Amino acid sequence: MTTGPIIFAFGLAVLAWVLIVGDLLRRHRPAWHWYLAGYPVTAWRVLFTWRKVAMLNDLSVSRRPPRGLLGDLVVKGDPVRPVAPRASFPRATRLGLTVTVRLHAGQTPSTYMKAADALAHAWRVHAVRVTSPERGLVLLTATGSDPLERPGLATAPTELLSALIGALETGGAWVINLRLVPHWLIAGATRSGKSTLLARLITQLAPQPVALVGVDCKGGMELGLFAGRLSALATCRREAVAVLSALVVDMQDRMSACRSAGVRSIWELPDKLRPIPVVVIIDEIAELYLSDGTRESKAEAEQCSTLLLRLAQLGAALGLHLVVAGQRVGSDLGPGVTALRAQLGGRICHRVNDPGTAEMTLGDLNKDAVAVAQSITAEERGVAVCTGPDGGWSRARSHLTPTDEAVATARKYSGMTPQLPAVDRALAALEGDDK
Repeated sequence: MTTGPIIFAFGLAVLAWVLIVGDLLRRHRPAWHWYLAGYPVTAWRVLFTWRKVAMLNDLSVSRRPPRGLLGDLVVKGDPVRPVAPRASFPRATRLGLTVTVRLHAGQTPSTYMKAADALAHAWRVHAVRVTSPERGLVLLTATGSDPLERPGLATAPTELLSALIGALETGGAWVINLRLVPHWLIAGATRSGKSTLLARLITQLAPQPVALVGVDCKGGMELGLFAGRLSALATCRREAVAVLSALVVDMQDRMSACRSAGVRSIWELPDKLRPIPVVVIIDEIAELYLSDGTRESKAEAEQCSTLLLRLAQLGAALGLHLVVAGQRVGSDLGPGVTALRAQLGGRICHRVNDPGTAEMTLGDLNKDAVAVAQSITAEERGVAVCTGPDGGWSRARSHLTPTDEAVATARKYSGMTPQLPAVDRALAALEGDDK
């Protein structure tokens, strides 16, 4: 008589335990939760709905032509018995799944791109992205939930000149690796997340044996917060010219060292002879290129343009890296900006105020990336479109690093700040001239 209530209570306890554990997994171990609960259900839904979705979105093709002869008349109509494209079994990824589809003769990936939203709704996933890895195939990548909501959950191994910035829309880690992509261009309007990204980058590089050089011509308001970890900080264009000139001289010394050793980069030198890598972080590139019309101002702008271009062209193999950021990046700043842009292989575009900046940042790489960057809203702070080392692009979001945390990290590792004698001498000489 009492067995029924006991079984019922036990069942409720088990259900409550499953719900609690499931909620904990979803919050703290989203990948585990996806593999155990999300993927099996979504994979079944993909297999169950594929034929119907393909028919409703014009992905299916009939083996019979849409036109036929009826006596002396040509009759046109919808073909009967359409055949859905052949799709592979859904393969699980960390926070989603992938399906490879073989195109029918005459089909193009653009048809599948138009159907991406329909696929996402049918499969009840966050988004579906369409790419074509090779001719005749389409890769559908479904993301179960939005990984950009909590980018701080991403992890990546620590490497020299590598910084974990946040998370990609695929659920993977967003990493800026200066060894793979030596120079970066970052564009973003005010309150788009650009400054947060720079703070995150400095926080990640601070514990590493690298020299950080800041160029902030807004009086050092942004990068001055991390002065304890910076080997040098230029707060005006005149100081920027001095710092960049000294770095070009140092670059020539590194060339001589490599030539004497018979190697083509500093990474082939013995550890004892290898000079320390230098990362130059420039906040608001427009301040270096804009001129007020005076001869002195024009001369300084031309010097900055020439020096930056030399560092970008020759610095990668010599351990000199550029990270250039700005609210507005356009050809109106001068031809030097366009030439510099061509040398900055890494691109990051946050929300921008004008289409020209998005085009300047991503247009020479992928037109689709420009459209996606322009769709970023003001509420999506920290969201950006970034390029990867393979030449592709992805939506990403930087991990929110509070200013006080970034400043504390810079102070903690201030003892690791290396000296750059050539830069120190240049700034000292500039101060002597002012006196």
